[in-house]
Amino acid sequence: MKIFVTGGAGYIGSVVVERLIVSGHEVTVYDNLTKGHRQALLPEARLIIGDLLDKPALTEALSQSGSEAVIHLAAASLVAESIVSPHIYFQNNLIGSLNLVEAMREAGVGRLVFSSTAAVYGRPETIPITEEAPTRPTNPYGESKLAFEKILRWYDEAYGLRYVSLRYFNAAGASELHGEDHQPESHLIPNVLRVAAGEAPHVDVFGEDYDTPDGTCIRDYIHVSDLAEAHILALGAMERESRIYNLGYGSGYSVAEVIEMARQVTGCRISTEAAPRRPGDPPVLIASSDRIMSDLGWQPRQSELDQIIESAWRWRMSHPQGY
Repeated sequence: MKIFVTGGAGYIGSVVVERLIVSGHEVTVYDNLTKGHRQALLPEARLIIGDLLDKPALTEALSQSGSEAVIHLAAASLVAESIVSPHIYFQNNLIGSLNLVEAMREAGVGRLVFSSTAAVYGRPETIPITEEAPTRPTNPYGESKLAFEKILRWYDEAYGLRYVSLRYFNAAGASELHGEDHQPESHLIPNVLRVAAGEAPHVDVFGEDYDTPDGTCIRDYIHVSDLAEAHILALGAMERESRIYNLGYGSGYSVAEVIEMARQVTGCRISTEAAPRRPGDPPVLIASSDRIMSDLGWQPRQSELDQIIESAWRWRMSHPQGY
């Protein structure tokens, strides 16, 4: 297929594009490169530098690409930033996404795989979280993603736009070619590995008084390559109906457990420093991914925490300056 990937030069996007090309798809990437990296793209991918907020340019790029489906990964995604600057998140994640589905209508493209988030659930009532759990976001980032999911439902009903919304839990790790290179970096594992590599004095632990066994937040970490594989499966899953799926492993690790595993994997000393809780952070987020496993046959291949951290460490050692 010909696939149009927004945000394809970013962390998750570059791995998704890599997987698409390996699978024989023709890929056009639309990215403004504010967070992504041109060097993260395989040479087989066509890059168009553009912004979702530029609707005429977006419509022209999508129309000229001849694409049959869209994978929408472009978004602002920092929870703490969303709380202090919600306008950024509603502009990029809601208005930009609305421009995209309107461009799809004009270009006659009727299938969309949407990068959503576990942040739509807020503070869950039960663990693990199923797709039927109440959606009560605790930050503008999650609110913006949930708002677009609601838009997609009505676009499906009115215009027949089929979609699969993938609610990611915590993407982590690296493929052989692509890993995390954010400026600034907000994700736990790469920040822990910065300390292991001697590039930072300590890693901040945001909150040590949560209602968890060791007082630190628990998250469901999913290897980015397993995440990418789910997008490939989702492309073929929209013939009959639109769907929403969680993406996680159904087990979680605390911040303290991640840090200790990183010490074991790297063999390095990793110092920590207590920091205040971040606004909008739920204590525990763990997914039930039974639905996507049953419906699409998704089977994670790198589900152990040591595998995730080892892959991220290998990529960091081979790319000490990032891209």
